[in-house]
Amino acid sequence: MRAIVIHGKEDLELVEVPTPEPAAGQVRLRMAYAGICGSDLHYYFDGANGAFVVREPLVPGHEVSGTVDLDPSGELAPGTPVTVHPATFGQVRPGVEDRPHLWPGGAYLGSASTWPHTQGGMSEYLLVDRSTVRVLPASLPLRRAALAEPLAVGMHGIALAGGVQGSRVLVTGAGPIGLLTAAAALAGGAAEVTATDVLPGPLERARALGVHATIDVSSEEVPAEAYDVVLECSGVPASINTAFRAARRAGIHVQLGMVPDEPKGLNLAPVISKELTVHGSFRFRDEIDAAVALLDAQPGIEQVVTHELPADQAVEAFAVARDSQASGKVLVTLWQE
Repeated sequence: MRAIVIHGKEDLELVEVPTPEPAAGQVRLRMAYAGICGSDLHYYFDGANGAFVVREPLVPGHEVSGTVDLDPSGELAPGTPVTVHPATFGQVRPGVEDRPHLWPGGAYLGSASTWPHTQGGMSEYLLVDRSTVRVLPASLPLRRAALAEPLAVGMHGIALAGGVQGSRVLVTGAGPIGLLTAAAALAGGAAEVTATDVLPGPLERARALGVHATIDVSSEEVPAEAYDVVLECSGVPASINTAFRAARRAGIHVQLGMVPDEPKGLNLAPVISKELTVHGSFRFRDEIDAAVALLDAQPGIEQVVTHELPADQAVEAFAVARDSQASGKVLVTLWQE
């Protein structure tokens, strides 16, 4: 079979690798689409995602959709459309028994955090545990279903906030995660959703999704104490500081955007003086099921996808995905029939 493989910094190729055979409890999928995530960009352009360095050939991709190719148990028929929960969970720990995504020792598709690396879905076939397979509604196209994983990330952040029904919501950063988080907030009944960014392209895409307002923070001020819930999706310290300032007194801040594991200049004074509730948000638990249902119910969310390129143009696809002015979510087309 063919697979997209990252060997190190800016070293990617389409190669032939052995077609895997499923063991007991596994299912082999024929892949259709894979979205390019920020972590995939880091693995390609930097050769590492934070502390996780590419030490062996790595197949990226954890935002995937496809069809069942072979289920040895016979439970899933060939051709069944699916997406995948990309996590396998580690060892349970006291205090987080109900949060398996926080258990240590887990793995994630397309990640160099484990040794051997956990290979991802930018390949012709993919082996997964049966428990991670999510069968799709017949009415949900595979192209749109590839958004389930990043949409689940946004939905998890909203769940940590206690929901957004009737709330004034600020989404800082209108990249793919910010756009999908804004879409989830709109679907979740927010009274008002405002999106911020420093580029006109992402703000235009946010308006197309139906947010109530956008703010270009390169030239406009974000109002202070104006939002009940702030969903910070950029990970940029200046944006985080703006988000703290924008939250109302006793408001809620959820940090979805990843930040480097190093000291950064954050102003915590508003967190203290306004008694903000601040949540970290790491991936998701089981919100992918709700994400599948929302994508099926609201086809318009698919407009977050701006580019679709075939696997033999993967280098170009990664370059386009890196250009946040030009692109929203970029999909790699794999080998669907």
